[in-house]
Amino acid sequence: MEELNLEHDYCCPGCDTQPQGADLGRRTVIGGIAALAASSLGIAQAKKVKIGTCGQFLCLVPYEVAKRRGYFQEQGLDVEIIWAKGGTQALQFMIGGAVDYSATSLDAVLQARQRGAKVVQVASSGRLPLFALATAPKTAGAIQAVKDLAGRTVAVSGLGNADHLMLQYLLKRAGVDPKGVQYATIGTNLFEALKQGQVEAGMVQEPALSLLKEAGGRELVNLMDFNQAKAFMGGPYAFMGLNIRSEERDARAGEIRRIAKAIEKGIQFVQTARANVIVDSLPKELIVGGDRKQLEAIIDRYRRSLYQSSLKLDRDAAERTVDIQQAAGVLPAGFKVDEALDFGILG
Repeated sequence: MEELNLEHDYCCPGCDTQPQGADLGRRTVIGGIAALAASSLGIAQAKKVKIGTCGQFLCLVPYEVAKRRGYFQEQGLDVEIIWAKGGTQALQFMIGGAVDYSATSLDAVLQARQRGAKVVQVASSGRLPLFALATAPKTAGAIQAVKDLAGRTVAVSGLGNADHLMLQYLLKRAGVDPKGVQYATIGTNLFEALKQGQVEAGMVQEPALSLLKEAGGRELVNLMDFNQAKAFMGGPYAFMGLNIRSEERDARAGEIRRIAKAIEKGIQFVQTARANVIVDSLPKELIVGGDRKQLEAIIDRYRRSLYQSSLKLDRDAAERTVDIQQAAGVLPAGFKVDEALDFGILG
């Protein structure tokens, strides 16, 4: 069916706003930590590093926690996190030299490789897709399972994006011909279009999923939940990870290991701290306009499912990602996962 473009300027809280940093007192404390860490590592001064990331709430949590709690500084790194409006834009920032690294989905890396970009994923911070398939409140009664989407209009961020490919996979799995569904491309936040009934269902993220359910929408498949991901996909799916330009791999190998240690410490904090303390550790710009208690509940629900304690790449999870892209016709049958992932830096 023909693509329906209903793109809006809706965005998740803070996803098109770059963090402004902490107050002077916090900068002073962190500056001291950075100086001590740099000295202990034999580094004269903290190395400035820029990481471009997907601007979605759950994508950002481990990276922002690692920054705000001083874990990058402990590794002798002065990290600036640049919020992009999606993984593709974050990759473009890196390819163009605006940032040193990008933190995006593996799906985005695979497609960039297919277009000839010399990029590689070197670490993995997320083991599940950050998507759920949900109905609009108006259609919650009529659409009770994936198979009921035949002939319906379903919203995705964009054709060829990770959520679109995942939707096609779920449709095929349910026996629905993906060509029999109309896709509405709306951008990074689909909540308003679903709430207003402009589309019948959509691939949403958080906090849009929680808001939709409160408004009467139905959760059909939640791939952010480990048990559901295992039931629908067979296990972990390599998703969020750290990428680098291929030609810089050797020169930055040691730096990558230090970045990984900092993010691993951030994830350990996210998985063990109280949810309200985790939210306190995030930039105010990330939570402005949102319901704080709801954001705490979202973190508490997903933190053990989404984030992996070690940033080492998982070959099985990566091959599952490749398989789903091949099934959607995006990657050729002969594509090998080693073309896009570097398993050597973190072991």
